[in-house]
Amino acid sequence: MAKQKIMIVDDDRNICELLRLYLEKEDFATVIAGDGVRALELYESEKPDLVLLDIMMPRMDGWEVCRRLREKSRVPVIMLTAKGETFDKVLGLELGADDYIVKPFDTKEVVARIKAVLRRCTEGVGAEEKPESDPNCVEFDKLSIDLNRYELRIDGTVVEAPPKEMELLHFLAAHPNRVYTRNQLLDEVWGFDYYGDSRTIDVHVKRLREKLEGVSDKWSLKTVWGVGYKFESLEQE
Repeated sequence: MAKQKIMIVDDDRNICELLRLYLEKEDFATVIAGDGVRALELYESEKPDLVLLDIMMPRMDGWEVCRRLREKSRVPVIMLTAKGETFDKVLGLELGADDYIVKPFDTKEVVARIKAVLRRCTEGVGAEEKPESDPNCVEFDKLSIDLNRYELRIDGTVVEAPPKEMELLHFLAAHPNRVYTRNQLLDEVWGFDYYGDSRTIDVHVKRLREKLEGVSDKWSLKTVWGVGYKFESLEQE
């Protein structure tokens, strides 16, 4: 079985080597890029399973790299940044990052977070069940979410979406008309090993609404003020 490959993107060579040592000890393959431009070049040739991406880099910063990756790929992205401000975290998530880690970090935590993201993004891939009997597949009017292929179809057209957006939508749609708090959604979709805050949910819901707006009058992604969110379906009341 081929090793999962992690691309480490950081202009600090010492950090890259430290992460490489820990990841290879955990049986990952690694590839290193020292700036954003090189990262995009290597992505095309190496096709990593996950990108560990620093923000502040020469030639092209991590935000722009993430944006360009999201234009053509759903590869999981974890942002590495010395910036701890909420604005920077939210911007990374809005650009499609799956997680973020603020420097200085514990290397064992980074490895654990990488494993958690990879596990969430690969669960169910390759399953052979039929969609109508498969819990990984949810369908409503003009909407289909298939976590086996990580494929989102809106009105018959495949729409690109980061893995966490798709998992959040799938979870809510699989439990129609049930209200979940932000913390419940963090637990259910991100898992107990997620270290972020509940603002993450708001960012992902906002991005999903941009994709789903006006698609169907039979369902909608609703805010329940003071509580959380629900996938409201008129067909399953």
